[in-house]
Amino acid sequence: MPKHFTEEQLWQLRNKIPFAALLASLNWPCKSRGSQLTFVCPRCGESRSDLNPQENLVRCFHCETNFNPIDFTMVARGCDFVEAVNYLLSHIQQRSD
Repeated sequence: MPKHFTEEQLWQLRNKIPFAALLASLNWPCKSRGSQLTFVCPRCGESRSDLNPQENLVRCFHCETNFNPIDFTMVARGCDFVEAVNYLLSHIQQRSD
C-alpha cells in the first residue's frame, strides 16, 4: 500500500471524484433532490447537509464541517489519510476500468 502520493493524485482525488459516486461506493446514506445532494454526516449523524459542486465540497450545517472526498472517506471509514487515499485511488481505477 503506497504511502507517498503526487500532488496531481491528491488534486484529482479532492477535485474530480463526484460525491454521489463516493457516497455510493461507501454505501453511505444520502438522497438526491434535483441538483441537491443531502447525506448523513459521518461526524455528527445529522442530515442537514449540502454539496457545493464548484468546489467539490460537502458541508454539514449542523456541526459546521466541510468535507472534501479525502476528508469524508477518512471520517466515514474511520481510517487515516494514507488508507483513505489508497481507497479512493482504487475507487477511481475501478471506475475507469
